Formats: sequence, structure tokens, C-alpha cells
Amino acid sequence: MQTSDQRHAPALPAATTVGRVRLRVRDLDRALAFYGDFLGFREIEREDSSAKIKAGGELLFELREVPGIGPAPRRAAGLYHAAILLPERSDLARISRHFIENEFPFGQADHAVSEALYLDDPDGNGLEIYVDRPRDEWPMVGNSVQMVTDPIDFHGLLGLLMGEDDRWEAMPDGTTIGHIHLRVSDLDQARAFYVDTLGFDVMQDNFRGALFVSAGGYHHHLGMNVWESRGQRVAGQDVAGLDRFAIILPDRESWAEVVARIAEHAPDSGDTFLGHDPDGIEFELTYAR
Repeated sequence: MQTSDQRHAPALPAATTVGRVRLRVRDLDRALAFYGDFLGFREIEREDSSAKIKAGGELLFELREVPGIGPAPRRAAGLYHAAILLPERSDLARISRHFIENEFPFGQADHAVSEALYLDDPDGNGLEIYVDRPRDEWPMVGNSVQMVTDPIDFHGLLGLLMGEDDRWEAMPDGTTIGHIHLRVSDLDQARAFYVDTLGFDVMQDNFRGALFVSAGGYHHHLGMNVWESRGQRVAGQDVAGLDRFAIILPDRESWAEVVARIAEHAPDSGDTFLGHDPDGIEFELTYAR
């Protein structure tokens, strides 16, 4: 049996990313007012009861309206947060001041690898908005990153802003989904699937009740925790939450190799494979084109 510091046999290409988060919401107009008017996503394509949200032409979120559903639960397997990665620290400064000036509640943390704001959308779907520190500043022990949870230096962060005219207006081009953090029922079970089967690398496993994995040495593309969800089943369709998220491989060849690990064979046509993790959380495997 492999130990936590042994490399697993499969490995994902370094250019693997995550993204394309599909969420259930109760009221699409309300959700789009939040994502568009307040958060500043300007590229929104709406069609009936669904909408696609992009930044710089890249699809980040899909929202699906399900009238009458309840808010996203806290004690169920599913989404903990989807993390929006901004290109510059000054972008985080602007949106921080935007939240403060509008008295919008948010959490915050300096993780040594990144600085992050935490918030919920109107349906209780968790979001993180963050900026990375330069990779050569990340605290490492061997191949393991050592993330922490410290307060952000808001004096220094907001000091980047030049004046009242330096205001938050829109999500900048280059904004992406940097990582997905999941609530899972069992960390060992999640690790066996995402690491030993799919091929993510363990980046940190000494954070109590959590596991962080990635491809290509990133601090994490996927976070998993059991802080409130240990032993809990995935949320149903009658509440807001995560429909699915995408794992994006760099090319079709590597995509087919990963699909073959979890299915008898890769599809002969098409560019997406839908699967479920051990908790029933749906993901799509696709590749960049």
C-alpha cells in the first residue's frame, strides 16, 4: 500500500486545470444581478432558465435556475467553494474596497501561497476570490506546500490603490477558476479516487480534516474537507449547489488516458466524459482546444 509521501503510478499532465462550474440557483435574475452587477462579470449569455458567465471569453460559471429549491446545505457532500483567481493583487485590492464600501459580508485569509476573500452567492453557494503570491515565495517542505490561515494585511493591500478613481468596475480579462474546494464524506476515499485513480498529486495533507491536490505543482486545484460533511451524502437536486465542475486536460490524448482509468474505454467521438466521484459529486473530463 502506498504511503502519503510515495508517488502514485498515474499522473496528470502539468497543464491540467479545473473550471466550468455549473451551479443550481433558485432565481436566475437575482443570481445574475449578483454575479453581473455586483461582482462585475460582464460577459453573460442568458438563455431561458440558464446562463453562461465568462471572463475574457473563457467560460467560468454556468447557472441553472431551479425554482423553489432551498439554499445550499452546509452539512452535505458537495461544493465548499469555487475559487475565482484574479490576475493581479491590485484587482484583489479593488474588489476588497468594493465589498467594504458596500458593507458586503466576507471572510478573508492569507494562506502564504495566496490572499483570499470568502463569500456566498444569494443561494448560499460558496465562492472564493483570490490572488496568488509568486510561486517562488510559496512555503515548501520537499514537494509539499505549507499553506496557513493568517489575516490579510489590508493596510498594505488597500495601499496599492491610488485614489478614489481606482475603483472596482469589472472582472478583468485573465480571471479564471483557480481551484475547486469540495465537501466530502471521507478523505481516504476521496484521496483514493482523485490521487490514486485520476492522478492528481498530493500537495498538502497535514491540514487537519482537509486534503489539497493539484497537477504541475500548483498549490491546489482541488481541496477536500470533512469539517462539516464527514459521513454525509451528496446534496440532492432540491437545494442549491454544485451540478458539476470540469477537469480540463491539455489535449485529447491525455484526456483519453484519464478516461480509461475510470471507464472501459474513451468515447470514439465527443470531447467530454461525465463521471462521479465516490460521493456522487459529478465532474466532466474534457480537454483544451
